[in-house]
Amino acid sequence: MAIGTAIKTWFDGAWHDGNTPILGAADHATWLGTLVFDGARSFNGVVPDLDLHCARVAASARAMGMSPPLEGPQIETLAREGVAMFPADTSLYIRPMMWSREGGPGIIAAKAESCAFALCLEDMPMPELRGLRLTLSPFRRPRPDMALTEAKAACLYPNNGRMLADAQARGFDNCISLDPDGNVAETATTNIFMVKDGAVKTPAANGTFLAGITRKRVMTLLSEDGYQVEEATLSVEDLAAADEMFMTGNASKITGVTGFEGRALQIGPVTRRARDLYWAWSGAS
Repeated sequence: MAIGTAIKTWFDGAWHDGNTPILGAADHATWLGTLVFDGARSFNGVVPDLDLHCARVAASARAMGMSPPLEGPQIETLAREGVAMFPADTSLYIRPMMWSREGGPGIIAAKAESCAFALCLEDMPMPELRGLRLTLSPFRRPRPDMALTEAKAACLYPNNGRMLADAQARGFDNCISLDPDGNVAETATTNIFMVKDGAVKTPAANGTFLAGITRKRVMTLLSEDGYQVEEATLSVEDLAAADEMFMTGNASKITGVTGFEGRALQIGPVTRRARDLYWAWSGAS
């Protein structure tokens, strides 16, 4: 599925235009799901935390039992080369991917040295600050002993997809998912923050969800700006009592929340401050 109309993909040692085929019908990842990816953004002439995103895709490959053919700095160099091929004002989604072509002993596990790599850049506008309405999902995030939650693995996303489809079928934009113990984990697509009496809280990173790069960056920026920022075990009741909520993720960076279940919320001052701080830090202002 292409998300943009202008696409460049680095694969097998060269750049290609368009939605380049990269998987074979018998590739291990095609039928057994051993593919990891990451996402970075280029917008307003900046590419925030690109080094961290490139390093994380290699770490995800290792978590899945693969040997990355490229490391973070090499991937970053290619990504910057690709960004330079687009007009300077193009907002891009940068997606490095690694997957296994062969199975190891028993077939189901990946053969470490068969790891392949591709890097896809697509045009994708950066949205303005907006607000989404959330509901509570009936589907939960798995624990690390249930799934490969330490990796940004493609095989985890169908669960998030059904969360989102269920929420949208019920008239909401996105949803809150819980961990197996009933604590707040994340939304179907982002990390989640809440604000109460000026204090900022986000679910403690307990291994059931990917504690994102943008999440950590926003926590640091708000803390340096004087806010009390805490990782905590949060309940649905905590969110229901929040003064404001916002989401962080690579695609949109900071997104507001304008409703949770039947309760209306405003895009509040902390949400706006978090976005302003991020834009100023990145140099995108």
